[in-house]
Order: sequence, then structure tokens, then C-alpha cells
Amino acid sequence: MSEKINIKTVLIAPLDWGMGHATRCIPIINALLFYEYKVLIAATPQQKILLQKEFIKVEFIDIEGYNVHYSNSKYLFAIKLLMQTPRVLSVIKNERLWLEKIIDEHKVDLVISDNRYGLHSKRVPCVFITHQLNVKAPFDLIENLLRKISYSFINKFTACWIPDAAGNKNASGILSHPKQLPLIPVHYIGLLSRFEKIISAEIKYDYCIVLSGPEPQRTILENKILKDLHQVRGKILLVRGLLSTKEIIPSTENVEIKNHLPGMQLQQAFQQSEYIISRSGYTTVMEILSLQKKSILIATPGQTEQEYLSKILLKQNLCFCISQNNFNIITAIQQAKKFSYSTISLPVFKKETLQQLLSQIQF
Repeated sequence: MSEKINIKTVLIAPLDWGMGHATRCIPIINALLFYEYKVLIAATPQQKILLQKEFIKVEFIDIEGYNVHYSNSKYLFAIKLLMQTPRVLSVIKNERLWLEKIIDEHKVDLVISDNRYGLHSKRVPCVFITHQLNVKAPFDLIENLLRKISYSFINKFTACWIPDAAGNKNASGILSHPKQLPLIPVHYIGLLSRFEKIISAEIKYDYCIVLSGPEPQRTILENKILKDLHQVRGKILLVRGLLSTKEIIPSTENVEIKNHLPGMQLQQAFQQSEYIISRSGYTTVMEILSLQKKSILIATPGQTEQEYLSKILLKQNLCFCISQNNFNIITAIQQAKKFSYSTISLPVFKKETLQQLLSQIQF
């Protein structure tokens, strides 16, 4: 009689603040499945639509979303987020109670939380994934306060995984490399990217435009782009970043428009494009850098993290970055063609990395 194999159950739960947290969990989920862990994905309805296209046979469970809403105005952005703080803290509190129940119901052995601060338990090891140990804010005093609050939650986890490289050669700057680290073990795991670089990929599109992020800013940027898109010469692919809409914008002779593309098709589109035009969200940045593609990035107005990333990427000549207020697609393309792009070779998360990380956790 053969020995029964004890299959460990891993719960992975990405934050619902945009889709970047969900998409960057894809390589981790793939690695878990490769090593034959049983995976449970905790997701909100929109995240579920995205991730079910990637993982047909994985079990999903519902989790409450933070449901953060952005402002139309850059100057009201911080105020609107501050007004939503009581709800966010309430969700974090609910997460803790929810997790204890899920651990019992599904016999969870390990929790991997991508920026969900309430998903920690003393009963099983819990890993926290973040690239924002230092939360950017308009004033140093506020930044220091936010870091202290953040660390008070992070220090309740077993370990912290940072999707970036250690040292001065990195993608996120001070966001992931503060002077003071959390008290728990911190591991820099490399860039989390769904995509693998294909050197021989044939160029099909001059520009691949990928819209993303919470409303209303996604639509504001889309309208800016659509207004002048007919004047752009070359073959264009526009991915609107809409998972469940029935609205269809018809394609034209040189502009192919899709509401959404699954991971493998989006990877192919990235590989086959000369330029990527997108938000400067960190997940998108990791994918662009891993493929070493030329890009035009537009920070979401008022989102200090994206604005900071735009500044450091532009300073290093890794990406051409422009504010949404000054964005015009014709002008941006003209400037990008004159821009002197540099490349950087950073470590990318591999499935072998997962085994090394998990070997350091007793579960």
C-alpha cells in the first residue's frame, strides 16, 4: 500500500485596489500549482472574472473588497481616500474574522496575502506581499505615520515578500527600500511578471495601449486617447481593461480595439508591439521591464505611488513618462521617439524561487 501524500493547502488573496494585485499573483499561483499545492483563491467578483480565465480548475472563494473609489480631480484624490479610511479599517477587521473561519472550513496550511493587511493568523504561517513598505504621501510627516501604521500590521505576519530586487539596482526605489525594514523576515523575490521575453517575437503593432485602474480615471484617460487616436499613424491595439462590459467600440482599419485580453494573448500583444502605452502601475512596470519594452506611461492623477514611479523611471531613462494633465497621444509619441531608452536587467520571480521561500517557513 502506497504512502498517502499530504497535500498542503495554500490560500492566496490579492487586494482589489485595481487589477494589478491579482495579475501579479498569477506567477505565484502557477508556481504553487507546479509544485502540486492545493490552491484556494480568495477574490472579489471582478478579480474572479480575471483569474478564472487563467485558472479554470482552481477553487475560488468570495472575499469582501475594499472597494476604494477615486476622485475626478487630482487635488481631491487624497481627501476622497481619507474619507474612505473607516470603511477600509472595517474591512481589515472583517478579514481577520473571515480568515479564522476559512482556515477551519478549508484546512488552510499557509496564507499568502497581497496587500490585504487583515489576513494574518497565529494558527498558520501568513505571508504578506507588498512593494510599498514606504507609502508615498504629500508630506514626510504623513509618510512616516503611514509607514508606522503599515508596519504595525505587517509585523503580525510570518514573512514579507517584496516583488523587486534588493540593492540599489531596482524598479521601485524608496517604495520597497526604506531605511528601516519591518521586524519580520523580508525577502526580495524578483519582479512578478506573467510574461516571459521572446527574443524572436515579430512586431505586429506599432503601439499597444492598455487601459487599467479604477474609475473614473480609466474612462478619463480613454476619452483623451480616443479623441486623437485617428491621427496616429501605424498599427494600434487598444485594450480597454474592461472585464464585464457589453459596450463595444468598433475597430477601424489601423486600430484594433478589445475590451480585455487574457494573459497569454496580452503577453503576445506586448511582445509584438514596438511601444506599450499604459498607466505607471507597478505591476505594469514589472511586466514592461521584464520584457525590456519601450513604453509611454501615464500616472493616475493624485496617486502618489504611480507619480513617484514615473519620476524614477523617467530619471533612469527606463520609461518615457508624462502626466495625464499634459497627455496628448500625438505629442507623447513624438517625444517618445526622441527619447533615449535604457534597459535594465533585473531578476524575475521563477517557480524555483517559491520553493526556496517556502523552505524557510515551517508549515
